[in-house]
Amino acid sequence: MKQRILTAVLAAAVFLPFVIYGELPFTIFVYLLASIALYELLKMKNISLASIPGLVSLLILWVLLIPNSYIKILDSFSKAEFALLALLLLLTYTVVTKNKFTFDDVGFVVIAIFYLGIGFYFLIETRNLSPGGLELVFYALILIWVTDSGAYFIGRAMGKNKLWPEISPNKTIEGAVGGVLFAVIFAWIYHYFTGVLDNYIIVTFMTIFLSVFGQIGDLVESALKRQYQVKDSGTILPGHGGILDRFDSLLFVLPILHFLRLLF
Repeated sequence: MKQRILTAVLAAAVFLPFVIYGELPFTIFVYLLASIALYELLKMKNISLASIPGLVSLLILWVLLIPNSYIKILDSFSKAEFALLALLLLLTYTVVTKNKFTFDDVGFVVIAIFYLGIGFYFLIETRNLSPGGLELVFYALILIWVTDSGAYFIGRAMGKNKLWPEISPNKTIEGAVGGVLFAVIFAWIYHYFTGVLDNYIIVTFMTIFLSVFGQIGDLVESALKRQYQVKDSGTILPGHGGILDRFDSLLFVLPILHFLRLLF
């Protein structure tokens, strides 16, 4: 427990100044986080980041992460065209390696690129919103933390019915509901002080939706680790695992937050 708390404090001390400052330093920092997460994800499949598929996936991930404000860097090429080129290169590599790198590996790499690319891209884009970007990022970060904490404490106190034991044996339905309720209470308080969204009805609806999808994001990564029989995605954060372990919920929450904001 002491190790987890110390790591959390040190990680926050590094991460929060970048979030608060924003702009190019934050973008570069998110690129670093996404690159480490890609390394962790590919390692589960025994694909080296230093290999040809690894380097191609890293390049395309970096392209996907380019913020809208820098999109002119791509000039006449779109992100979709770069992604298509990567797919063709990866499929060609299956032939070059005589199926040592398989069609299944291509599928894994492509999904990994988009899974990480979309989530971390919207972390950059949300922070770049003006005005309100910083408030929305903190809303998402704290919402996830409050959901996790609420689910843990309510699950410990009242949890009897397993949520999805084949994937995450310790999670309970009572804990999941408790996490959502804690998130809604937090969101009301946060909205009162920041006015982060238009009104309490929208805040309530969006928070319920985001809290549920944040928990789904956590379950997705749990299923992934169970599939590839690893305890944690990495060891960079002692007591917490890897970057992917800490950002799994955020990778779901931020894209959903973006689409909900378009609706409301």
